[in-house]
Amino acid sequence: MTAPLRLGTRGSALAMAQSGQIAEALTAATGRPVELVEVVTAGDRSAAPVHRLGVGVFVSALRDALIARTIDLAVHSYKDLPTATAAGLHIAAVPPREDPRDALVARDGRTLAELPPGATIGTGALRRIAQLHALGLQLEVTPIRGNVDTRLGRVLGPDADLDAVVLARAGLARLGRAGEITETLDPMLMLPAPAQGALAVECRIDDPDLVELLAVLDHAPSRAAVTAERALLATLEAGCSAPVAAFAEVAEGDAGDEIYLRGAVISPDGSRDLRLSRTGTPADAAEIGKALAAELLELGADSILGQEGHAGPGTQQFGSTE
Repeated sequence: MTAPLRLGTRGSALAMAQSGQIAEALTAATGRPVELVEVVTAGDRSAAPVHRLGVGVFVSALRDALIARTIDLAVHSYKDLPTATAAGLHIAAVPPREDPRDALVARDGRTLAELPPGATIGTGALRRIAQLHALGLQLEVTPIRGNVDTRLGRVLGPDADLDAVVLARAGLARLGRAGEITETLDPMLMLPAPAQGALAVECRIDDPDLVELLAVLDHAPSRAAVTAERALLATLEAGCSAPVAAFAEVAEGDAGDEIYLRGAVISPDGSRDLRLSRTGTPADAAEIGKALAAELLELGADSILGQEGHAGPGTQQFGSTE
């Protein structure tokens, strides 16, 4: 019998759920058995705020295991990956992306507009904090960490101390908890993180048979959207604490498929909010992202990024806030 492929994953409920879904899809498509191998990352061992943990904190241990050949492939939340490529490794597949929008879970089924002034709302992402401030709703925004259950417990549990939390809709959907969402936030209000909702299936580049095998999971529109968003991010050279957002959609146009990219750079207090958009073809996804970043920089995005720490190419790390 063919030996099972060893799929490396973080041990959180969300990571195990999404890795399990990839394992099932791969077996269904190829017949190859897959076993999950839990890998503990530095991010899992720390209680520090996500934006202070450092670059690739949820990724490096998985990549080390790939290089050491103790696993054959790894599944990452794509937004956790630094924009710089990793030597010797290859993103072999970007499966169909979950809904990338952010979601509100609030007491009494309330929407964002229904929260009263002074209501407390928790999130672990500076991008969300900045955009909540930019809305001018007079909410008390509280930085929080923890897995999905911990965050939901801050609103829905017996010891609830918050009026609402904002999380990625994709994570709730993958855990079967989308029913607890009280509002899926329109990107016009809350633009997602680059690559939010997308997964990256990574393997060693010197394993061409596995690269070919994993290609069956790749979804071209999802890969094009993520490519555009991450090209914008890489061109901005944003530091890990800079609130940067991007959202690309691929849709049928008059002359074939088109990609529509929106990007934003927001100051942490919400006082400066730069937003632009650009369209093109999926084949030009990376160039669209680079061009939109250049336009944002021309409008002064670099001054916002500089105030947050301009950390250099390939260093963006949004943290695992699915």
